[in-house]
Amino acid sequence: MTDPQTILEQARQGTVPANWRVFTKKRGKLSGLLRGSSHDPDPLLVITPDAAVEYRDASTTPEVVNFAELAAVDLKVRGQSFSDSTIVNISAWLDLRYRSGSKAKWRPASFGDGFQAIQGFLEAYGAHRAQRGG
Repeated sequence: MTDPQTILEQARQGTVPANWRVFTKKRGKLSGLLRGSSHDPDPLLVITPDAAVEYRDASTTPEVVNFAELAAVDLKVRGQSFSDSTIVNISAWLDLRYRSGSKAKWRPASFGDGFQAIQGFLEAYGAHRAQRGG
């Protein structure tokens, strides 16, 4: 896998291979000001054939999920509704199980429930496993 900073910089420049998925979000001026991150680059999630790299802000190390380190990925979904409402709020995330035995919950931090990002992650991880025979 390439260095996460290199991946993020390449995505910011807009010169990425066709098999990469890039998700961006404009940082709100008010939320950026309140968090002290108004001068940081906008949040960015890049999914490559080998990893997912997410940049939140300058004070947080980019989160990297290297697909080669994963033993399994499970999609989880939860719906919540109130008895007097016909609206259901859906929440989705991925349960990651690493070859080392550790577990983690993954959801793109800067992109809400990020259904498209989660789908992109699952597609890239599935292709990664298929190419590596596992």
